Amino acid sequence: MSWYDELVGRVRLPQPVMVTPEQALPGRPDPILVSDTHYVNGHPIHPPFPESLQVGVVAMGCFWGAEKEFWELDGVYTTAVGYVGGYTPNPTYEEVCSGRTGHTESVLIVFDPAVIDYAGVLQQFWENHDPTQGMRQGNDRGTPYRSAIFTIDPAQAQLAHRTAQAYGERLAAAGFGEITTEITELPGSTETDTLPGFYYAESYHQQYLAKNPGGYCPVHATGVSCPVGSGA
Repeated sequence: MSWYDELVGRVRLPQPVMVTPEQALPGRPDPILVSDTHYVNGHPIHPPFPESLQVGVVAMGCFWGAEKEFWELDGVYTTAVGYVGGYTPNPTYEEVCSGRTGHTESVLIVFDPAVIDYAGVLQQFWENHDPTQGMRQGNDRGTPYRSAIFTIDPAQAQLAHRTAQAYGERLAAAGFGEITTEITELPGSTETDTLPGFYYAESYHQQYLAKNPGGYCPVHATGVSCPVGSGA
């Protein structure tokens, strides 16, 4: 067995430090083929989406439970899970879990701003995980489980930073540490990607907890509310 085969065969390998581009696994030129139909609502999970809708991308630990938190929201048209923020093109789940791609498990949220705005999406994000844990969420440890917001435009970036500051103050008052959430622009992509910087995870991961109702993916919420409606 080669070092590569041995490496990608490990799942949830603790990797608290980001790899460099030179250390990252090579990946592949073509994207993983993924079903386009949302298992819960039947909507497409690949663009193009209706022009009236907006897109958000976040990471908050294991993407199985995180995705469910969003598809249940009023105004959310569709969701998908994938890998964002790393160096390996078109990575597999095993490669991401090895900690050698730099990606974090992420959720794509397509929403109707007339029903739920981006602030509402961020409120769901902040309140349904612990953004102070660094490279982990609960027992899931390593760079694939870090908290992140990948913004689409300057308006999203501004609101992400403002809500982080406001929520950080609430968390500090409740005895939590500093927010470690990465806030950065959604990375660029290759010509073969269907959405810039978002690599879709394998079909069996999409809407996983709807397909597997007994699946285990705990939500590590702090219990602290995010003041998105009070000036944040």
